[in-house]
Amino acid sequence: MSDISSKKLQLGILLSGGGSNLQAIVDAIDAGHLDAEISVVISNKPDAYGLERAKIAGISAIGLNPKDFADRNAFDQAALNELRKHQVDWVVMAGYMRLLTSTVLDAYPNKVLNLHPSLLPSFVGAHAIRDALAAGVRMTGVTVHIANEIFDEGPIIAQRAVPVLQDDNHDSLAQRIHAVEHELYPEVLQLVAEGRISVSSGRVRIEE
Repeated sequence: MSDISSKKLQLGILLSGGGSNLQAIVDAIDAGHLDAEISVVISNKPDAYGLERAKIAGISAIGLNPKDFADRNAFDQAALNELRKHQVDWVVMAGYMRLLTSTVLDAYPNKVLNLHPSLLPSFVGAHAIRDALAAGVRMTGVTVHIANEIFDEGPIIAQRAVPVLQDDNHDSLAQRIHAVEHELYPEVLQLVAEGRISVSSGRVRIEE
């Protein structure tokens, strides 16, 4: 097999915080469960611990401060330049708390993934776990979807339910949701690595 045909899927991770989902992806790769490589990790928070996780794993880690750019498009262009420099195939948002513009989305059509801690379309936004508890629902979960220019919208690839227990508080529910995230995201990325995910007319198809 030629080097070109055997080249592993190259991932670019975008994050804003501690990077627990980045760590789950790194661990899945190390365990042989995910046939991919992380080319670069980019954060809009230069002090995000996720960047430290990347450095520990020997991955290029880049912090970009939005204050250094004229506007959102300029920031996204800088991020895109890094993604291209590192020859990224798919962009993976893992706790990335900024809305991507068409600058990145158009460069990676249907190849930008997002992870959200609810069963979309329920409980969109940055406080999905809090909102699920406030609504008194007995079931929430995790969604992996293709990202677009609207927060927490875009074709859904996979969802997994998480029960809300009677004595749950935010921390206990968040802990169980994050545990599911750490399983589901690498599983979806393996489907991507196997070339089994495609998007047509706004709908996801997963080949058996």
